[in-house]
Amino acid sequence: MLEPLFDYPSLLSDLKTQIRAARTKAALAVNRELVLLYWNIGRQILEQQTRQGWGAKVIEQLAKDLRLEFPDMQGLSKRNLQYMRAFAEAYPDEPFVQQAAAQIPWFHNCVVLDKLKDAQTREWYIRACIQNGWSRAILEAQIETKLFERQGKAFHNFDRTLPAPQSELASQMLKDPYIFDFLSLGDNAHERDLERGLLAHVKAFMLELGAGFALVGTQYHLVVSDKDYYLDLLFYHYRLHCFVVIYLKMTEFKPEYAGKMNFYLSAVDDLLRTVGDAPTIGIVLCKDRDRTEVEYALRGMTQPVGISHFELSKILPATLEGTLPTVAQLEALLAEEIGEARDISA
Repeated sequence: MLEPLFDYPSLLSDLKTQIRAARTKAALAVNRELVLLYWNIGRQILEQQTRQGWGAKVIEQLAKDLRLEFPDMQGLSKRNLQYMRAFAEAYPDEPFVQQAAAQIPWFHNCVVLDKLKDAQTREWYIRACIQNGWSRAILEAQIETKLFERQGKAFHNFDRTLPAPQSELASQMLKDPYIFDFLSLGDNAHERDLERGLLAHVKAFMLELGAGFALVGTQYHLVVSDKDYYLDLLFYHYRLHCFVVIYLKMTEFKPEYAGKMNFYLSAVDDLLRTVGDAPTIGIVLCKDRDRTEVEYALRGMTQPVGISHFELSKILPATLEGTLPTVAQLEALLAEEIGEARDISA
């Protein structure tokens, strides 16, 4: 009797998965220990400065002596020691460092220290980094676009139309405004131009929407009573376990938009929603909106709808184009930043 064939490809695939998982765990463990070490160094420097009245020159001397003792170890520069001190001063609570700050890379923590001063805001971005796995560039972009201030700020009726905790999770999914600074559209642009632009920059668009969105289709076709209807954008949100319909308008909000969205949501619930799916959610994205009009439009609705506005990158007048940095200037600036980062880690 012949022995069963040896499934080498399957074995190789399994081993690759295990090795990657182990390497990721090892890297996370190393990062955690490094951040905790930096916190302890910073805490001791801070304590001695408080007790002994140390000045900045002591940190400079410490950097020289530590680098002499550990020439193969990066991160012992004067500037990085200053970051360690600031890090320990910002987070005196060691359990928070262990459970949150040490779960993201050191340079992510440096970005948070540099760009944010409020303790609550810092903690929010750190936890968002852990949850979403942001790179340093994405973290900086989210801070620059004030994600913390925009998160959960859109108008909606979720508290009346969705059960808890679904309503709270859905409200946190929304932003106001949405920042589409990767798009430049003129005043005469139409909804289809906006839709094409978002899809042409789908990676940036999905990042702005936030974690959990999976694109189902664009101009998604529905048939109701032998009539054709097309949804601008249809998503499935795997954290909320529901479909999400996005209705794009290049005008200010009008009450009839809410009525049309109500129709779309009823149709999706009847035609696409299956057992296990939560009620479909609608998001109306407009160029602007009036608070009173939005409140009146949502007051009697039974379907879960959020209404927000978006901001686009402004097209500069031709007279200003010459004042913009050239590609060569941008490349030189980038090279300078890279060199600065290397100095910090050296």
